[in-house]
Amino acid sequence: MRRIKNQNLAQLLAQLRFTSQQQRLKQLDAAENLLALIDTDTEYPFDFVCFRITGFHPKDLPEQQPVKGDQLAEDLQIFISRLSGQLARPVAEQNEKVYSIEELAAAFGVSTKTVHRWRRRGLIARKFIFEDGKKCFGFAQSAVDRFIEANPDFVARAKIFTRLTDNQKLLIIKQATALAAGTKMSRYQVINQIAAEIGRVHETVRYTIANYEKAHPDKPIFKKPSGVISSAQAGELYKLFKQRTSVKELMRRFNRSRSSIYRIINQRRAKAILAKKIEFIPSHEFLEEDAKDKIPAEPINVEKPASARSFEPFELLGEHLLPEYLQTLKDTPVLNREREHELFRRYNYLKHLACTTRAGIRPARVSSKRLKEIEDYLAEAETIRKMIVEANLRLVVSIASKHITSGASFSELVSKGNFALIKAVEEFDYTTGFRFSKRASLNIAKEYAKVSGKSTQLSRQRAASLADIHRDLRATAAADLAAIERARRSLAQVIKNELNEREQYIILNHFGLTGSPIKKKTKTLKQIGEELSLSKERVRQIELLALQKLRQSLSSEEFELLTR
Repeated sequence: MRRIKNQNLAQLLAQLRFTSQQQRLKQLDAAENLLALIDTDTEYPFDFVCFRITGFHPKDLPEQQPVKGDQLAEDLQIFISRLSGQLARPVAEQNEKVYSIEELAAAFGVSTKTVHRWRRRGLIARKFIFEDGKKCFGFAQSAVDRFIEANPDFVARAKIFTRLTDNQKLLIIKQATALAAGTKMSRYQVINQIAAEIGRVHETVRYTIANYEKAHPDKPIFKKPSGVISSAQAGELYKLFKQRTSVKELMRRFNRSRSSIYRIINQRRAKAILAKKIEFIPSHEFLEEDAKDKIPAEPINVEKPASARSFEPFELLGEHLLPEYLQTLKDTPVLNREREHELFRRYNYLKHLACTTRAGIRPARVSSKRLKEIEDYLAEAETIRKMIVEANLRLVVSIASKHITSGASFSELVSKGNFALIKAVEEFDYTTGFRFSKRASLNIAKEYAKVSGKSTQLSRQRAASLADIHRDLRATAAADLAAIERARRSLAQVIKNELNEREQYIILNHFGLTGSPIKKKTKTLKQIGEELSLSKERVRQIELLALQKLRQSLSSEEFELLTR
């Protein structure tokens, strides 16, 4: 079933269900009138489309690209079909003649396929309930008259050509077989010559030959099949290609030329790229001319100990795998602030490049070079994403250990936390200057808040592995405690020198600099706003201004201590 590609038009159709039948009939007429006005070479804003159908301009509509006329005409035909399906009435109740597809073909002496071609050219069809009780497409006399008036030459040419008789079809097959066997002419050239000799159009001859080859697969006229490949065959071909089947083998298996194989593969690659959802955090530096020099590619591979087994971040861990997984995390490197920022920067820039490079590509005509460029951008971005996720898996285990009595098994908690971590990577705005762990912790905590059920029991082996991780973290914290305290005092002095009283109060309380370094006493923006008689949003604005001031005065270590 065809779908309306323009999301705004599809949403409008869904909304019309809640209007009265009389109102929908008016809007159906308006949609048909609009379709008759569409110029396929012109672009139309959706505001214009909506007004012509409903009489109202849509409010709060997000800015979108105009719709091309040919695509709008196709969508409007589906729109009219769906809306008329909701309002379908018996043919006997109509005030004018209504033709079925077969009746219209008979009336003009053409095939039903010709009628379908007329529909694509603008002949409007509605759904009616015919005498047999079936709801089918029908053509009102007024719609037929308008189409004939707008396309007199097109209809006249179609009426000239009567349907082929069986003898005429047989003659075409014999001629095609002789030309294909006795000459080096291509399929296209053979069809053109036969069409010229018998006074038929190219499409008539092509369709006759294609039908014969379909009915007699054991008696092909041409050594190679026609250029049109079925969707199922194309899907199978592309699947084998991705499984590293050689092009030579694909040529043999599908009886296609090398150029045909590459064309089909590129079309499938293009469709896969166009269907992929690519989201990124935008930055003004991505649009600068020297962005590629400022954000250069860099080595992103991290060597892992040979003894460590690799686990996918989204893998659902079985109970028997969890201890080994916990041990592996102990050997996973941690990212410092600078490295984390550079990775997120490069990650989002790569997806920005992929989005801009794929803009405007058409599956029917796209170069392999351009497809490979997009695929390389996405592949590198995926490698960086996995690296960031792996570097933060210990955070998941640490938070999961605090929720072991809240519901699911510990392995399920870890798996759910990993999903939340991956989502956080996609949503994290690295341009704010904050550490990723803050956003990730929030996502993971929200995910665990949904968990309910039986309490969790940790096995001795899992508890021991988990204790090792916490012990390592505590040891690191104890070693750095003195340094942290010195840095806090230095940080407090800079805050006092650079910020006014209100800014100092917000920063000190929101980031917990009033308590001990081990147990911070933090306040939410809403709590601080209530204390200062300010809105939460206003507190956020003041905080951002204060952080911008501090970013210029603090070292990277001090700023990290403040915001982590």
